[in-house]
Amino acid sequence: MQAFEYKVVPAPHKGTKAKGVKGPEGRFANSIEIILNEMAAEGWEYQRAELLPSDERTGLTGTTTNWRNVLIFRRILPPEEPHLTEEQVEEALAPASFDEEPTSNPAAVAVNVPAPQQAPEPVPLTATAGDPEAPAGAQPIPGPGAAKMVSDDGVEELSPVSGITAALKTRAKQKSESGE
Repeated sequence: MQAFEYKVVPAPHKGTKAKGVKGPEGRFANSIEIILNEMAAEGWEYQRAELLPSDERTGLTGTTTNWRNVLIFRRILPPEEPHLTEEQVEEALAPASFDEEPTSNPAAVAVNVPAPQQAPEPVPLTATAGDPEAPAGAQPIPGPGAAKMVSDDGVEELSPVSGITAALKTRAKQKSESGE
């Protein structure tokens, strides 16, 4: 049984000018033709046009029904690869003895077993610069500029975050005294 996927696109409202196309009907037909050819180039098969209702908000509390024209396309999904059971994979990978006759199991003859993936390289630890709870060896982010920011006294102490600024300065001072 074939499986399909569908795509719905809005139908054009205006015609598209082109050389040799005259009149509003011709321009509108040209717009439809352009969409059909673009979708066909991507593997989509035209199915039909539909006029469907769309409830949309109007103002603060109202709704209205607008009728929308859409074009419906479909294409065939590629067939799924057959999946082997664990027993079939084990049987196919089992070492063959020379005194056995060749197997008649097609799964044992040709099996595409994916190569084992290597473990990804460990990501270096990162921490926000000045974080006292950062693990040892963590790479400080944003980097050396953070130390310059800590020593900068460009924040007005009258701001609503003055208590936070003072706490950050105290934490930075403790860190520099401890030699970390």
